[in-house]
Amino acid sequence: MSDLGSEEIEEEAENDLGEYEGERNEAGERHGQGKARLPNGDTYEGQYANGRRSGQGLYRFKNGARYIGEYFDNKKHGKGIFYYPDGSRYDGEWVEDQRHGNGIYYYVNGDTYDGEWFNHYRHGQGKYLYALTGSKYVGTWANGQQEGAAELIHLNHRYQGKFVNKNPLGAGKYIFDLGCEQHGEYIHEEKPEEEEEEEVMAPSIPKWKASKITALTLWAPEEPPPPPPAVEVAIVEEPTPPADDTATEVPSETTEQPAEAAEPTEETSPPKEAEEEDETAKEEQAAVIAEEKEEELEAQD
Repeated sequence: MSDLGSEEIEEEAENDLGEYEGERNEAGERHGQGKARLPNGDTYEGQYANGRRSGQGLYRFKNGARYIGEYFDNKKHGKGIFYYPDGSRYDGEWVEDQRHGNGIYYYVNGDTYDGEWFNHYRHGQGKYLYALTGSKYVGTWANGQQEGAAELIHLNHRYQGKFVNKNPLGAGKYIFDLGCEQHGEYIHEEKPEEEEEEEVMAPSIPKWKASKITALTLWAPEEPPPPPPAVEVAIVEEPTPPADDTATEVPSETTEQPAEAAEPTEETSPPKEAEEEDETAKEEQAAVIAEEKEEELEAQD
């Protein structure tokens, strides 16, 4: 959709039904900032240069579309956003009223394309996101179609190969998140001659032919390494020294205890000998007393 020519008709018409409010140059041309209502019902508010839209501006179409961005010589040129009547929009670079350069197109169904454009078509490197499935095409485009080497990424697997006219064709492989790869190719099946007319009506869809599956590998790059041996040795050796010390200390204490218990027995023996000496002394004294009594009795007689 383009607004090219709308204002030219207004400027060249003998009976000018449009309106303009803004700055002009010495020649009377629209120059600088201004507002215009075109004969077809469109409106423009922005910058002019020598009677033509040039610079930053806002163009509103009577059908509801609008463009906000840069102009040059009455054409969208530079960076700008175009809001289409159906609700979609393009945000990116323009060259002479064409989507050209890098830009993002937001479609009505939620899909998005982010990449290169050439003369209004997706062309070059780009990414297309399918909103319904979450799948994503990352690769090359040609004249609006998926063409060349690309990767089609799905939820739990992806396909790498070449595309021709939106469809995969030739050698490629599927890579699954489980860690395996399936190699093969997409081929066009040949149909009987009586179905040639139907092929023209409905293009054939390439069929996948698997050739091999690579060995399973873990998705992670490598397993975590085991703990260093030094840490293990330190953990084992730390509790052992206390166990050895206690083992040596316990016997030493048990051997000392009997020696301490034997000391009282040696100290108790002298008192027993003293008691025996006292008893003998008492017996001797008693014998002496008895003899003295006998002598006294004999003296009395």
